[in-house]
Amino acid sequence: MLEEFLLKDTDCGQLNKEHSGKVVSLAGWVHRRRDHGGLIFIDLRDRSGIVQIVFNPDISPEIHRVAENFRSEWVIQVTGRVSIRPKGTENSNIATGEIEVSATTAIILNPSKTPPFYINEEADVDELLRLKYRYLDLRKPRMRNNLILRHRLVKFIRDFLDEEDFLEIETPILIKSTPEGARDFLVPSRLYKGQFYALPQSPQQLKQLLMIGGFEKYFQIARCFRDEDLRADRQLEHTQLDLEMSFVEEQDILELTERLYLAIVNKITPEKKILFTPFPRITYQEAIDLYGTDKPDLRFGLKLTSLSDLVSDSGFGIFEKIVGQGGVVRGFAATGCANYSRNELQALIEFAKARGAQGLVTVALDGDVSDIKNLKSDQIRSILTKHVSLTKIKEIATKMDARIGDLLLIVAGRPKMVNTVLSQLRNEIGKRLGLAASNQLAFTFVVDFPIVDWNNDENRWDPGHHPFTMPHENDLQYLESDPGRVKAHCYDLVVNGIELASGSIRIHQRELQERIFAILGYSKEQVNERFGHLLQAFEFGAPPHGGIAPGIDRLAMILAGEENIREVIAFPKTQSSIDPLFESPSSVTSIQLNELHIKVTDD
Repeated sequence: MLEEFLLKDTDCGQLNKEHSGKVVSLAGWVHRRRDHGGLIFIDLRDRSGIVQIVFNPDISPEIHRVAENFRSEWVIQVTGRVSIRPKGTENSNIATGEIEVSATTAIILNPSKTPPFYINEEADVDELLRLKYRYLDLRKPRMRNNLILRHRLVKFIRDFLDEEDFLEIETPILIKSTPEGARDFLVPSRLYKGQFYALPQSPQQLKQLLMIGGFEKYFQIARCFRDEDLRADRQLEHTQLDLEMSFVEEQDILELTERLYLAIVNKITPEKKILFTPFPRITYQEAIDLYGTDKPDLRFGLKLTSLSDLVSDSGFGIFEKIVGQGGVVRGFAATGCANYSRNELQALIEFAKARGAQGLVTVALDGDVSDIKNLKSDQIRSILTKHVSLTKIKEIATKMDARIGDLLLIVAGRPKMVNTVLSQLRNEIGKRLGLAASNQLAFTFVVDFPIVDWNNDENRWDPGHHPFTMPHENDLQYLESDPGRVKAHCYDLVVNGIELASGSIRIHQRELQERIFAILGYSKEQVNERFGHLLQAFEFGAPPHGGIAPGIDRLAMILAGEENIREVIAFPKTQSSIDPLFESPSSVTSIQLNELHIKVTDD
């Protein structure tokens, strides 16, 4: 009878030579089975790891016959004695490789169908299949280790902030729809016909209300929801550390954040190397000017250079026309890439075009001289040599801080497009040159974002981050006359080209908040309907406050060395926003729709 057995008193991965002679009860999955002409070897796996079980017909013929039926992923229970492996049979690839367990009893707890993919090896498997059978995919060591790392990460954060006197406070999941950037997920109300809740994009207003409530230091591991298109580092639902403090300035929050991240890396992944401490702080404009993005990867240089002034009268008609129409010409020097073949250069051109560029001008400096000033025309491979003087090309190369053997990559067009193309091209070259080591972490704070961005499509101002961000005091005079000039007390934490956290000092005065809403085009009626509760709260002694919201998924992805956040989430959606396991989204019954007063149309 099953009740006669203690199913498990020891974890497989905990056994070592110190347990030699001990009788243990183990339970788990058959990871691999090997029949060696009489002896049967089973690698038994549980969450803690793998241990080898030996079934010897001379010790127990009956149990040996049971083991003959075992197959991969069957769930079994084994009792046996731990022994040191015979010399020469040790397995250094597993933690328990010095010992084995000689089975004396064994039972089958549950057989398994043949899995749709191998569990006991890391083979390429279509992601759709992996997610359809996610419960099987989670058995793989890689996924197990990723989720254990995530657990340790969240626990460490909680312990760290508890020591810093923060309180963890939950906030509602069903709230009011108050658009703050992304599209809301709406939840229809059964009790109130035609009315809706919204799932929170973040607890932004709620944490501000907690500051007004006097809690001073708040955090939670918050679930957030945004109905937006997905990519490798984005999901419809994500988890963030939500953190808010009263009576603080920007410096206080950045200092706390830096200490937290340093402690996380040192504790959770000490093998990672943090390149810069203290974390560098660069302004938003510096990031755009030098790297073309507000998420720069600082593991390598390859800084961008503005060439508009040099090429406006260069004789190259394309450059002159673009500069004359208000566009820009920018580029960077790809170190040591002057020997790129025609096919390699064409691949770079196609890379740029796929990201919006009309083309990519390449200049290979592959002469046998030691200095740019000594280059001759026949030592430069570029279309520019047909239109631009040798002197001008040398001036361009000098301004780009190029060296002999470098490849100049130049893009012309509207500023936003040029920056986007060059920033991605820079990252691509950094990878090709091996400059972006995966075990290095280049943290940086990007600060002083514009408080608003101009939306050409809708002819209006949009909030740079969100509408609750405090402007720089010195810029308040330009708030109505020149909003694009106003900088915000707003900051991002970036690592290796990925935004990990975003935060700001918040507005805490009604009059200033109403000025911001007016610039964003909200009518007084819209403001009162969407944000009246917050504005009213500001009138009851709201303290100065601010915070930051680090993403848990992205940080876990970075620490685990993954390139996609789906690898650190137990049950994620696909890139097309579906869940193959539960086959959602899915239709619901007409009864459910009627209860919610909803009618689905084909429009």
